[in-house]
Order: sequence, then C-alpha cells, then structure tokens
Amino acid sequence: MAKKDYYELLGVDRSADQKEIKKAYRKLAKKYHPDMNQDKDTTDKFKEISEAYEILSDPDKRARYDQYGHSGINDQDFNFDDFAQGGFGGLDDLFNMFGFGGMGGRRQNGPRRGADLQYRLQISFEEAAFGGKKEIKIPRDEECDHCHGSGAEPGSDVKTCPECNGQGQVRSTKQTPFGQFTQSSVCPRCGGDGKIVSDPCHKCNGSGKVRKQRKLTVNIPAGVDTGTRLRMSGEGQAGEKGGPAGDLYIVIDVQSHKIFDRKGDDLYCEVPISFVQATLGDKIKVPTLEGKVQFDIPEGTQPGTTFRLKNKGIAHLNGYGRGDQYINVKVMIPKNLGDKQKELLLEFADISGEEINPEHKGFLKKIKDALNV
Repeated sequence: MAKKDYYELLGVDRSADQKEIKKAYRKLAKKYHPDMNQDKDTTDKFKEISEAYEILSDPDKRARYDQYGHSGINDQDFNFDDFAQGGFGGLDDLFNMFGFGGMGGRRQNGPRRGADLQYRLQISFEEAAFGGKKEIKIPRDEECDHCHGSGAEPGSDVKTCPECNGQGQVRSTKQTPFGQFTQSSVCPRCGGDGKIVSDPCHKCNGSGKVRKQRKLTVNIPAGVDTGTRLRMSGEGQAGEKGGPAGDLYIVIDVQSHKIFDRKGDDLYCEVPISFVQATLGDKIKVPTLEGKVQFDIPEGTQPGTTFRLKNKGIAHLNGYGRGDQYINVKVMIPKNLGDKQKELLLEFADISGEEINPEHKGFLKKIKDALNV
C-alpha cells in the first residue's frame, strides 16, 4: 500500500513553517492518541501522523522528502518505538500539555533493539575510486557472556516484580479537560525490567551488557565519496533482553588528492605544456588513476582548452561504468628569453603580419646589425 503524503496527513500546506506543523501535529495527536480514543484504527492513525511530524519537523529529512518523496526517506529515519520513548520530543510536548511531564521515563518491557552506532572513516582518494577493505576498532556494548544478557548470576533466583506484575510499568490516571487520561511510567521497583534479580551478575553488574572493543572489517565499494554512509547490520550496540543488536553506520571521509579534483564521478586535472607544444602539437604523458597514458595534443591548442578521457574517472557507485577525466591545458609562456629567441619570435610575428611595437622593430634591427644579417 502506498504511503500517504505527510503534508496531507497533518493537514498543512507544503509551505507551512515549523510552528504551523507543530500546531497541526498537537491537534491531531490529542485526537488520535490511543489512550484518548478507543477506536480500533486509532493506533495506526497515530503512528502515521507521528511519522509525518518526525520527518517534517526535521529540516534535513523534510528537504529530502520534498525532493524525492518517500523514496528519499530511509527506514532508519523514523522508528515509532524511539519516538514514543521521547527520542524526538514529539510526545513529550503532548504529555506536558496534560500536566504529566515528559515521556522520557517510559520504557518498553521485553526485548529491545540495541542502539545504532556511527563511525567516521577516513580513506584515501584511491580507496574511494577503486574500493577496498579497512580494519577498524569500535567500542560498544555487547551481551555479557557470563549471564547471556539476563543480568542475573547463573543459578540465582529471578522473580516477577510484585509491584508491576512483570509488566515493567505502572499506570496512573488523571482527569484532563479532554477526559480521563491514563499514563504508563517505569516501575520504580524493578526499573522497567519486570523482574527482581536476587543475585546480579558479577561480571556486568546486572546490566546484561559489557563494554568491549570490537575489530571489524569494512568493505568499501568503489565510487564512495565524502558523506557516503555504509550500513553494517547488527554491528551496533547489543540489544536488551534478547533483542537484536543495532546497526553500525560507517560515514566516509575522503582525503583530497594532490593532482585530481572530483566532481561527481568525473575527474579534473591541469596539465602544463610549452608554448611550442601548444603551437605545433605533441604527444605528452597525462596522469590518470591507473598511471600515465599518452595523449596527442593537436597543433594550435589554445590556453585553457579542455580535453576528455572517456571512462578514466571514478566508478559509478552500485552501478556499471565510470565517469570521465577532463584535462585542462595550461600553456606555459617562456620568461627571460635570450636575444636569439626574441629575434626568432619577432621574425615570426613579422612574417605572420602581426603588428609589432616600434621599439621591438628597433630591437630587431639592432640584433640583425650585430649578427651582420
């Protein structure tokens, strides 16, 4: 089923500012929150408007959505469980309106997915062009191998919390202008676990997780650029209560190159040639990522002329083929010419019918007289 337009879900124009978006979300959240509306479709509707608010309230995500639609939004851009726990502030605002305070204390009972991690990886220009492998070390939480994530010493007694009956949450009710409102909060006795451990694990102090440094191999595909994100599934923080681990996102930072500039998948470089080479043409050696190649400079090449080497650029990421390489010719004008060189140039200008400064003509005559020409 196709997703609904986020602006339509909130009932705002595409030009709406953040104040209008927040106001629209609050109004709809009060109407569709499951604790205030018992209709069976309420939860799904509330999730839809919460997702719309999360995307449109973030300038970066909103810009991607405006440009690419739903295809520009990753699965990681919205997670309702995170949103409901106050990670984005949306429901905190709603609860504050009713006098309950924020929802930051709410905690999901049962298995929970671990948090995602991010690692910034610097690579060389050549590694970005051709791909490769990199070894990295990251500190992260992993499941305790002594208690296997339970937080209890093996063989110890684990009982259901009598205060919350194993739910991990206690409920309280408050009367609001909109009716009776029920809030769930973390059980103060078990801390949201739903169980009471008589003898916590000595290795992880009852947390079920230990801090370790993990060595990983990152596969870098050819064509990455600065800002490219690579996802390593399941390599983030350990989950809780048997929940899956989060993901690790590798953010690429490519070092600059002393010869090449990159624009998209195309490469640009500057190649100096002499005045004579530009005039008469020549075969020169041009640098590429694979080494130097021969290139024919045609006669009469003008300063600033750009030539193209097809398929000598960067590989297309997750695709076929490569970009091109563009060579910008820089003609080097000679300095500190000798008398003979000046004479030849003046004769060339004279033969070509070019106008010569009278002073230069006088200089040419002096040269000829000195040489008895």
